[in-house]
This record gives sequence, C-alpha cells and structure tokens, in this order.
Amino acid sequence: MRVLLAANASYVPPRGGATRSNLAWLDQLAAAGHECRIVASSLGSGTGRSEQIRQERIEAEIIAVEPAVEVVRRGSVTVWATTDPGRRLRALRDQIAAFQPDWVLVSSEDLGHALLSQALDSAPGRVVYLAHTPQFFPFGRESWNPRPDGAALAAACAGIVAIGHSMASYIEGSVGCSVTMIHPPIYGAGPFPFYHNHGRGLVVMINPCAVKGISIFLELAERFPEVEFGVVPGWGTTAADRRSLNLLANVRTLSNCRDIDEVLAGSRLLLMPSLWYEGFGLIVMEAMLRGIPVIASDSGGLVEAKAGTGYVIPLRAIERYGSEFDELAMPRPTIPPNPIDPWVAALNELLTNREAYEKESANSREAGLRFTSGIDPNGLEHFLAGLQPHAAEPPAGRHRPVESLSPERRALLLRRLRARRRETH
Repeated sequence: MRVLLAANASYVPPRGGATRSNLAWLDQLAAAGHECRIVASSLGSGTGRSEQIRQERIEAEIIAVEPAVEVVRRGSVTVWATTDPGRRLRALRDQIAAFQPDWVLVSSEDLGHALLSQALDSAPGRVVYLAHTPQFFPFGRESWNPRPDGAALAAACAGIVAIGHSMASYIEGSVGCSVTMIHPPIYGAGPFPFYHNHGRGLVVMINPCAVKGISIFLELAERFPEVEFGVVPGWGTTAADRRSLNLLANVRTLSNCRDIDEVLAGSRLLLMPSLWYEGFGLIVMEAMLRGIPVIASDSGGLVEAKAGTGYVIPLRAIERYGSEFDELAMPRPTIPPNPIDPWVAALNELLTNREAYEKESANSREAGLRFTSGIDPNGLEHFLAGLQPHAAEPPAGRHRPVESLSPERRALLLRRLRARRRETH
C-alpha cells in the first residue's frame, strides 16, 4: 500500500501524543513494506526545533528544499514540511497527484479542517480520518470550530479511527456513523521496567498549560513546598506558563527526551489534571505500565486510560473559550473554579502512606500490562487492507475545484465536457 498522512502538526520533531501515535502507525506500516509519506507543519526557526531534535536524538536528513517546503527523510518515512498553511494544502494536493496513495490519512490536528476538505476533494473515497483531539473535530459539542457540514465531512470519509472506546462513542453520537477503535502501538513490546519510587523522585506533569490543568499543578506545588515537582513543556506550554513555573523553587523543568523512561525513572507520581475533554491519555498508560501511580481528572478518555485504578478526581471541565488566542494559536479558555482539596488529599496520601502507594503502584502496573497485551501492533494495517473505498463523491453541497484534480482526472473531465457539448449541438 501507499499511505499518505496529512497533519497540521510538526513531525520532525514530533509534538504531542497524537503525533507520536501517528508516527508509531506509520513506522509499523513502513516496516511491513508499505510506502509512507507525510505532509505536515514545520516548527521553523526560533521554536526550539533544533534543540528538541538533538535532545531526542532524532535521525532526520533533509533531502530536498522546494519553495517554502522542506523534504525530510525520517527513517523509512518521507516528510514534506512547511510553516505556510497555504503551501501545506498545495503540497497535499501535489502529493496526492504524484504519489497516488491508496489511502490518505488526515489527522484531526486540523483546526480549520482545510486538510480534510482538500483530501476529500483530491482523493475522494480514499480518506481515513484519524480522530485524536475532539477540540479539533469539525463536529461535536467540544469542537472549537464546528462546521454546519462537519458531520458530512466525517461521513464522507471511507473510515474514522479513534484511539479509545470513549472517543469512538463520542464520535458516533455526534456523527451517526460507525467508528473503528484502534489503539496505536506506541508503548513498545516490553518488558517494561517496574519502578519502586515511593519516597523519592519527582511529582511530574507533562505539557503544563491551561487546558491540561496547570492551575491545579501550580497550586499543589505551592501547597507542598518540601516536595520536588517536575514538568516537561509541550505543545501547549506558553511563555507565561514557563514564567509561572519558574517562580516556584520546588519545580524543575525537564528536557524533552526520546525515551519516556528518561523522565519516568525519576518520577514517583504523575499528575494529569486535564480541564479539557481528553481523547485518551497516552502518558497515563505509559506511567501505569511502570508502576507509577497517576492522579488524574475524570475528563473524557482519562477514565478509560486509568483502567479501573484509583485516584480519579471529578472536576468541572472547561466550558467556554474566549475570542483571543495565545502565541501558540490556541484559544484562551475560561478556567472554571475547582476545589483543590481532593487533589491535596490524594497527593498527600500517596506521598506519605507507603501501603497506599505500593497498592496503587501494583494495581496500575497490572492494569497497564493487561491493557497493552490486547493491542494489535498491526491493527491499522489490517484495517486499511480490509477497507473499501467510500463512494467517490464529495460531501453534499460541496464542489471539487478543478485545480485539485490530478492531470488524468482533468483530462477525463475535459473529454466528458467536450462530448456533452457535441451532444447538445
């Protein structure tokens, strides 16, 4: 198979769980002999890109530089990356025409839904929607940018893939069509180290930012000045977030790393106080696999990710976003009030009660191993191999621009128009 992935996110280096999940899928497909390409965003200069590539020891080679597009070879996958959204759309259209992929995968990190629209126009019947982040969907109550035709866009895809049962149910309820749940083979084959970190290590949060609950993290760090906390900045961490973190003497900023064990080996607890609707919570499962207890909110797929373990705290999630955007082009949320006492009690118990810690550690480890034993690393490959192209028509009410057609399709259209003109004269 020839597989093309389109995403408005950086892949060299990757940012976020959705990107890492997609790379895990494409690496598996490439290892199985399928040809894979990516059209994606580029972080550009001044974004810490070079530093992250060095920290994560990413092997990437620039093999060509086209107008405003950098072509990078990352392992067996070739990436067309650009900072220009318009050029990204043209690159997607050009790659569909030149590469003639069997399937075009569109990742949900596509806030304006332009990539999805372009893919449906240029490769009708051959588009699969990878549904990671509900805030970026063109439909549903959690969408930041819902469209009147959002459900039709999704329904026009040959398939929709969700990474958890909770998210699959959410999509099916919003769109009314079937969704396939495939969990990405992101955790590796094991064996996984079992850390016994009670009494030592950091209380860690990944991607501290407004929607992930940095407000709760900061308050906990203030309440426990004698405890060392750690953060790994991510795609949502703003300059203001960094300043707030730097004000606390007991908070350390950790570097991005290639191997999550570089962070988890020195962690005794993971905090996941998300205030927005989570698709799943990959880092939750990564920590649990290693016996690290996780204190998480009950938002979206986090309950599913916790897999029946303890310390899931109900909270009031974000309901409104303002019209202003931060420097990372994220809408500023209105943070709802949430009591800190349940978080303080949970953290205090796991910090001071060895029996409670070891019980939660063992339960987390068992739940993680049980979960990952059910993951089929070839799940997406099997799904695509058995998938049939959708009826090759764009969504109702939408017309495909002629320039989006391949040269062969344009020639066929011209012949049909000439034949129709002869019939009418």
